[in-house]
Amino acid sequence: MYVKPDTPQLPEDITVNEDVAEYIERRGCDFRVCTSCGGPILLPVGMKPAKSTDLKIRSGNHTIYISIHQARYLHSIHRGMLPMFLDQMEDYSTCHEY
Repeated sequence: MYVKPDTPQLPEDITVNEDVAEYIERRGCDFRVCTSCGGPILLPVGMKPAKSTDLKIRSGNHTIYISIHQARYLHSIHRGMLPMFLDQMEDYSTCHEY
């Protein structure tokens, strides 16, 4: 769907899919939606620290920071935004600096 580049997105307009919320709880840390060459990507803040300009939304006991560059295009945060290598690291009980 096309969204005007100058259309601001409000944090409450962005939903977090249940499977992503469960994943974040299992990992036990905050995440950030940022830009990658393949589109928006969801990474632990230990890998990609939050910026002061990020939007913030709550997911359970944790925060998802959203790059202002991605926020205008997002309607939901879904499992497809998680890089495959993070699935292999789910044995970590908390997020670590990488």
